[in-house]
Amino acid sequence: MPSSVQVTRASSLETSGGQTQGMARQNAISNASDSICASVMIAQPHTSSGIHHHGPQDTVVYALRGHGTIVSEGGTKRQELGPGDFALIPAHVEHQEINEGDEEVTWIITRSGRVPVVENLEGWSTS
Repeated sequence: MPSSVQVTRASSLETSGGQTQGMARQNAISNASDSICASVMIAQPHTSSGIHHHGPQDTVVYALRGHGTIVSEGGTKRQELGPGDFALIPAHVEHQEINEGDEEVTWIITRSGRVPVVENLEGWSTS
């Protein structure tokens, strides 16, 4: 673990991890701490992620720009996030991010793990 402050410049962010067409994920802080990591998710208009969860990691979402939706509970619950809103996605909770609007959506993602975990699913589980 680092013993000094580390800064990641916006200009150094690069697309990372599994990608969904129209959605870019960029690691900001990864492999720098044993217990936390951070990334940026940018969703182009009219795009959605696949259904997924983040394994053992709790996830906090901060909506920086645009209006996006988190779908959960087997696709039956929809919660919109606008600029300044936060969401908590507990470990193993299946969900999907959707940008149904005409503007780009930018979310800041913080997870409780050294590197981001994404477990893509074929659909909503029936359990």
